[in-house]
Amino acid sequence: QLQLVESGGGLVHTGGSLMLSCAASGGTLDYHAIGWFRQAPGKEREGVSCISATEIITYYADSAKGRFTISRDNAKNTVYLQMNNLKPEDTAVYYCAAPKGTSCAQWVWWYDYWGQGTQVTVSS
Repeated sequence: QLQLVESGGGLVHTGGSLMLSCAASGGTLDYHAIGWFRQAPGKEREGVSCISATEIITYYADSAKGRFTISRDNAKNTVYLQMNNLKPEDTAVYYCAAPKGTSCAQWVWWYDYWGQGTQVTVSS
């Protein structure tokens, strides 16, 4: 059973940066796409970014384009989300998730394995 653990969240000021990590155990990420989602209080979970197993396909929500960069290091079984120029509206719990397959999708139901989440708070 693939297990995912996020880390790297924290409190930053507007304009700051954070790098989130998603480390996998119990299996290899080599054959899985990995998505990053976030959920703010009172809002639905939304897709932020995704990277396919082959790294050929990456997806970014409009809110993340130009500010966030997703990458993966299969040797470390880890996926990263570099977040720059953070805004207060980026405040949320960030989750990484993996489907059983290699392709990305922006739907929550596409993903079978989820981490526990890491809090990102951006102060104005």
